Amino acid sequence: MRKWADILETIAVRTPDNRFDLMMNHWLLYQVLSCRVWARSAFYQSGGAYGFRDQLQDVMALVYAAPSETRLQILRASSRQFWEGDVQHWWHPPSGVGVRTRMTDDLYFLPLVAHHYVSTTGDASVLDEVVPYITSPVLNDDEHEAYGEPGVSEKVGTVYDHCLRALHHGFRLGRHGLPLMGTGDWNDGMNRVGSDGKGESVWNGWFFLTVLNAFSEIADERDDDVNASWCRESAEQLRMALEANAWDGGWYRRAYFDDGTPLGSSRNDECQIDAIPQAWAVISGVANEERASKAMSAVWDRLVRADDKLIQLFDPPFDKGKLQPGYIKGYVPGIRENGGQYTHAAAWVVLATALRGDGDRAFWLWNLINPITHGLSEEDVQRYMVEPYVVSADVYGAAPHTGRGGWTWYTGSAAWLYRVGLEALLGIRREGQHLSIDPCIPKSWPGYELDFRLGSATYRLKVDNAAGTGRGVRALVMDGRQFTGGKVPFVDDGRVHDVQVALG
Repeated sequence: MRKWADILETIAVRTPDNRFDLMMNHWLLYQVLSCRVWARSAFYQSGGAYGFRDQLQDVMALVYAAPSETRLQILRASSRQFWEGDVQHWWHPPSGVGVRTRMTDDLYFLPLVAHHYVSTTGDASVLDEVVPYITSPVLNDDEHEAYGEPGVSEKVGTVYDHCLRALHHGFRLGRHGLPLMGTGDWNDGMNRVGSDGKGESVWNGWFFLTVLNAFSEIADERDDDVNASWCRESAEQLRMALEANAWDGGWYRRAYFDDGTPLGSSRNDECQIDAIPQAWAVISGVANEERASKAMSAVWDRLVRADDKLIQLFDPPFDKGKLQPGYIKGYVPGIRENGGQYTHAAAWVVLATALRGDGDRAFWLWNLINPITHGLSEEDVQRYMVEPYVVSADVYGAAPHTGRGGWTWYTGSAAWLYRVGLEALLGIRREGQHLSIDPCIPKSWPGYELDFRLGSATYRLKVDNAAGTGRGVRALVMDGRQFTGGKVPFVDDGRVHDVQVALG
C-alpha cells in the first residue's frame, strides 16, 4: 500500500468536481500501471504481450509519478527495432516472439515518447543508452506480417540512433505527398486501405509532423544540425501536402485507398468524417487556423452524442457500402472502432478542444466519457453494464446496446485521459527544472488546488479563477516572490513551496 500511495499521491488535485478528482487522484494511474504496464492482461484480453505503440503511449502518463517506468519502456521498445528501422508490432517476453508487420505509426511513437520523457524529466541520458537491434528476414513484397522469434543483432545503436532510424524509415510518401498507410496506422482494422503499398494516411501526416517538430528540439540540443533541419523540413513538407491534398471542404479526410479513392470524405457513403485527423490537426499546432476551427466544429456537431454520453470515432459506420477498408467492416455497425466510441480517439478530441482554448466544452467532454458519469443512477448502470471506475476501450453507439461499455481496463485511453486532465485542463506540466502552469478550466470554477511532490519537495498550488476567464495566468507568486512566463523553478530541496496563481 505504501508503494501505491507514493505513486498515486505524487500529484493530488482538488477541484469543484469530485468525479474528476476520483479518476485523476487514483483510478487512471492505477489502471495504467497495474493493468497496462505490469499485467498487460484484463477480462477482455489476457495476452501478456507488449504492444510497441501501446505501452509507449501508456508510460507517457507516468513521467510524473513513475518516471523510471517510462525510461524502462523506452529502452524496452528500442530493443524491439529491426536494423532496417521497422519494429515488432507486439511481442511476448521473455522470448521476444512476436510479429513483424507493415503498420506505419508504431515506430514514430518511440521518438515521440523519448522527447516527452526528456523534455519533462530533464533526463537526456536515456538517449545515450546503447541498445542492440533485432534481426529476422525482411518481409517479402507479398507478406503483410510474419510471426516468429527474431534474433539479437550484432549491430547496436544509442536510443537516439534508434529514434532517428525510426523517423527516416517511416518517412515514406505516396502520390499526394502523404505518409503511406501500410496495413494499419493506429486503426488496425483499416488494414486494407493501403495494403498494396500505395494508400496514404492523413492521420499519419498530422501525427508524423507533430513528432518531427518535437524531435527537432532533441536534435538541436545535441547540436545535430543535419537531423534537426531534416525533421523541420520534412514536417513542413507534410504540412503543405496536408493542406493541399487532405482538406475536404468541411474537415480533413482520413486517408486515400491504394487506388486513390478518398476515405473520410463527404463523398463517401460511409465514414464521411473521422475524429482523429481533425483532433491531430489541432494537436500539431500548425494546421490552418480557419480549417482547424471548422473541422473541430464538425466533430462537435456530428460525432459528439450528449444524450448517449459518447464521442463517435467516425460516422456513418461501415455496413453495406462499397468501401472495403479491412476487418473493421466485420464489426457490427456502431460497435468498437466501427463507428462507436473508441475512447482513445475520444480523449484526443478532448485534448484538441482544450488546445482550442474552450475549457467549458473540454471539461464537459472529459466528463462525458468519464466512467463515473456512466454509473450515477440505476438506469445508467443498467445501460453501461461495466465497471464505472476504470476506462473502457469503447462505448457502443448502436441500438439495442447504445451506451454499453466494452473492453474495460485494457485500454490506452486511461493514460491519455490522465494527461488531458493534468496537462491540458489543469495546465500543469513539468519541464525539466521548471513547473509550467497554463490552465484551461471551466469559467464557472472558482479555481482549484493541486499538490505536486518532487522528491523531498512539495509544491502546493492554489489557482484563483475569480476573474471567471478559466485561463490566462495574470499573476504567479511562489513563496512571496513573483514570476513571469507561467513557470516557477522546480527544485528537490525538501521544502514545501506555496504557489499562488491568478487567472485573468
